[in-house]
Amino acid sequence: MPNLLDKLNPQQREAVTTVYGPVLVLAGPGSGKTRVLTHRVAYLIREIGIPTHHIVAVTFTNKAAGEMRERVEDLLADRADGLQIGTFHAICARLLRVEAGMGTLPYNRDYAIYDTDDQLSLIKRILGELNVDTKKFQPGRILGAISNAKNELILPDDYPYGRDYFSEVVRRVYPAYQKRLIESNAMDFDDLLMQTVLLLRANETAREKYQRRYEHVMVDEFQDTNTAQYQLVKLLGKPQDNIFVVGDEDQGIYAFRGADYRNVMQFKTDYPAAHTILLEQNYRSTQIVLDTARAIIDRNRHRTPKALFTNREGGKRVSIYEAYSEADEGEYIATQIRRLIKTRGYRYRDFAIMYRTNAQSRTLEDAAVATGLPYRLIGGVAFYKRREIRDLLAYLKLVNNPDDSVSFQRIVNVPGRGIGEKSVSAFLAWAAGRGSGLASALQAAADGEILPITGRAGKSMAEFGQLICDLRALAEEGDLTLVFDEIIARTGYMIYLNESSTDTDDQIRERQENVSSLRGNISDKRDLALNDFLSDTALASDTDALDPNADAITLLTLHAAKGLEYPVVFITGIEEGLLPHSRSLSEPDAMAEERRLFYVGLTRARDEIHLTYAFRRTLYGDSMLSVPSRFLEDIPEELTEGVSPKIKSLKDRSGYQKSTTWESSGDRTPQRSAQTHSKVIPFPGRAAKDKAPEPQTKFKTGMKVFHATFGPGIVITSKRSGEDEEVEVRFDKVGFKRLSANFAKLTVL
Repeated sequence: MPNLLDKLNPQQREAVTTVYGPVLVLAGPGSGKTRVLTHRVAYLIREIGIPTHHIVAVTFTNKAAGEMRERVEDLLADRADGLQIGTFHAICARLLRVEAGMGTLPYNRDYAIYDTDDQLSLIKRILGELNVDTKKFQPGRILGAISNAKNELILPDDYPYGRDYFSEVVRRVYPAYQKRLIESNAMDFDDLLMQTVLLLRANETAREKYQRRYEHVMVDEFQDTNTAQYQLVKLLGKPQDNIFVVGDEDQGIYAFRGADYRNVMQFKTDYPAAHTILLEQNYRSTQIVLDTARAIIDRNRHRTPKALFTNREGGKRVSIYEAYSEADEGEYIATQIRRLIKTRGYRYRDFAIMYRTNAQSRTLEDAAVATGLPYRLIGGVAFYKRREIRDLLAYLKLVNNPDDSVSFQRIVNVPGRGIGEKSVSAFLAWAAGRGSGLASALQAAADGEILPITGRAGKSMAEFGQLICDLRALAEEGDLTLVFDEIIARTGYMIYLNESSTDTDDQIRERQENVSSLRGNISDKRDLALNDFLSDTALASDTDALDPNADAITLLTLHAAKGLEYPVVFITGIEEGLLPHSRSLSEPDAMAEERRLFYVGLTRARDEIHLTYAFRRTLYGDSMLSVPSRFLEDIPEELTEGVSPKIKSLKDRSGYQKSTTWESSGDRTPQRSAQTHSKVIPFPGRAAKDKAPEPQTKFKTGMKVFHATFGPGIVITSKRSGEDEEVEVRFDKVGFKRLSANFAKLTVL
């Protein structure tokens, strides 16, 4: 076998061979962290003699976990049996199924995993029962608050009293939501983490068992961990603390999911003796790409500086293009892609078009369609989110776990059986009154027990109960394909798809093909237990099924771009209010994350970066003049080409300078001025030192204001206009508006 260390640089070799104690690897983008992780696993097994079942390696996507396992098996010649490699959620799901089977949890081992749609359905039902107005208190916001609480390991009874009524609504919904989950023998994604931590904290036997099993704990993308995940790592790592974490504060972009990049710094505090290693050599990008990315991220504070370098010296300068509109932006990108394919020999799959918000994708898709460019959209309707797939999975979920009330309500009348909402509510109330759960009620219906509903609905409910019982008996034989085929045959689902749909013929065919694709997936995994198959589907992500060989341009958000790479990257909409997003303009920490997000996008590029912004953009129904992003100013001119005069003049506008000074607590040093920037270009015909100072504006960037008609908003820019002041505001309700301060009568909040 080849030496495991031969192809590693000195820092990588140090990371692989530092076997015992806590280790923190700060890995810049493209620095070979996956190589380090896989070689370290192989080194522990082959050179140190650690048994495979004593190692657990955790990452954040199924795709990354699969790739890691394949690489380890290649290095070890398939000697990886018993090795635990997976996502946090997948590893916790397996652990909890074992423990649930031993009676240590308030669930049995066939528990369901509710996805976001299942969770929202349950939240909506609870809000209805509590007579809460879902227009004022959006289910998604309430679910987000509950998710944040679980990520912070806050139990329903411990949810804090809030200062506003929204918090009080959450305090009422959270306990009811959790109670309903337990009654349905179901967990949501956050429960998988929280319940594992609670189990290990409270159950000494379970805690010691897993601490003995996992002598070495390895974690990828450590900057993306939340409180529950970090606590889980600490619990599993005791008492030997052989914890190896790889992260990069500069790539922490998932705060909205509860991730906290500060866990990297907290690790240093919790493990003061930790061995810290920097991986700064990049194996992906040109030096110009790296220098551009560093120019953006170096403005952030509270980070470990990294001198990223590569053997790919030089490279193509960053192209910056000002489009007139978003339509012009899309046409320009399509033209550039065709030109690069013709002149540089690229293929469609070598291009990625990235943007800050999903709403920006429409015009880019239009441009691709109009010019005949093949593309794939990441973040559209994912396969497992499609209606027909969700219907059929709901049948399988109910077969696996007949207490699953959300799946029951989804398909009890799909296809139509004449069972209306009142009948469903009456049946559920009857089931609850019996005190033995939904599963027992369905069995009673199948056995012919008198139901609280009569007529056609009662007869159909009894038949439905019998169907579920029959399918459960078939599932015990172990062939998932037979169960799936029986569902299709007994329900007439394909006929229902054809007859009940208002879709076009092409859309109907696509839905039928989706059903066939699901059957193929089930056939490939027919030997899995049903609950294991359902766990795999519940934990799937949009990027897991991404085919790297499909010859199509990739359209995706910057958040979805993490972990991917492309020869040529276009990043669009580099404008104030988009990137950085308007929600970050009054929050220094949020602005710092916007920089990290842009940095992640830039470092996906191997060869070329193209940045675009529009003079005027229509978004969310409003057409407005755009302001180029402050981030464009931070890129040194010697690294760029095609910079418009508009960008250059921005560097000397006092309004633009003011818009950056408030960032000092999270981004920049205080009171940044034109004189402190080496790249300032004065207006033509006048030296910078002779320029008369402009009158001060009343409204400052990031200021929160209120308008009698448009409601609350945040000031984006403001400039003097004679005796008046022209203010651009991003309103929560209506988007961007450009207003006269003398007439708008804005109130500062």
